[in-house]
Amino acid sequence: MKVLITGKGGQLAWELEQLAPKNVQLLSCSAQDLDITDVDQVNHTIEQFQPNIVINAAAYTAVDKAETDTETAYAVNDLGSEYLALACKKISAKLIHVSTDFVFDGTKTTPYQTNDQVNPINVYGASKLAGDSKVNAILGNQAIIIRTAWVYSVNGNNFVKTMLRLMAEKEQLGIVYDQVGTPTWAKGLATMIWALVEKNQNTESTLDAAKILHWTDAGVCSWYDFAVAIQELAVEKGMLDKTIPVRPIPASAYPTPAQRPSFSVIDKQSAEQESGVETVHWRQQLSTMMDELKAN
Repeated sequence: MKVLITGKGGQLAWELEQLAPKNVQLLSCSAQDLDITDVDQVNHTIEQFQPNIVINAAAYTAVDKAETDTETAYAVNDLGSEYLALACKKISAKLIHVSTDFVFDGTKTTPYQTNDQVNPINVYGASKLAGDSKVNAILGNQAIIIRTAWVYSVNGNNFVKTMLRLMAEKEQLGIVYDQVGTPTWAKGLATMIWALVEKNQNTESTLDAAKILHWTDAGVCSWYDFAVAIQELAVEKGMLDKTIPVRPIPASAYPTPAQRPSFSVIDKQSAEQESGVETVHWRQQLSTMMDELKAN
């Protein structure tokens, strides 16, 4: 089976590469190898490699920068997704397309279901939703759209590594307590995606529309809770030699160019059923990732 991954160098693509099954012939492409905003490059690469499945892990994810760099955000997240979907349609390849919790506005107080009303409140979320809609319209049941959130990995830049650095450098930190969601270890997400690949390589879906799945780790936390857990585990594992005060602050005290959903917990049951992979609590996943980080 041939699988093409976009977004090489990113957290998810890196974990997908590490976990690739032995029976998969893999082509992993960075933005330099494959510019998904260039329709000719997309068509050429996909026609030449002839993948059975494309995993689109490429995205413009600079949430705040997207508010002013709107054209680039839409080029990657909307047009890039459209070009990949069209190229997949030509050769009857399936597309697993990674999306975001930011397609929701965060006004719910119970976990978002896959069929809940979408209403993005920033450019990043709107550009990702535009891409999702193109994928659905072009491919229908040839596509699976996976919404995820708060992704981190031993590879690349993320909240966990930033917190570890700041906790070593600063006397104290203020972290937002009124934005609630669930972290996602990229390795857990990659494990679930490979399970989907295995399951979908020989089966024909009967759905007219793209299958939409949600995936994060299990449980719920605020950014403040996440930061506190990072410090506790880092001290316990000898990755930090002291604790510093971590204060809860409201999002209003830390204004950012892009508005963020105050609640973005997503319901994972459909993805667990579809993949056969169970979610693991975010704190356990964080601990395992930090063990990996310490060993590197």
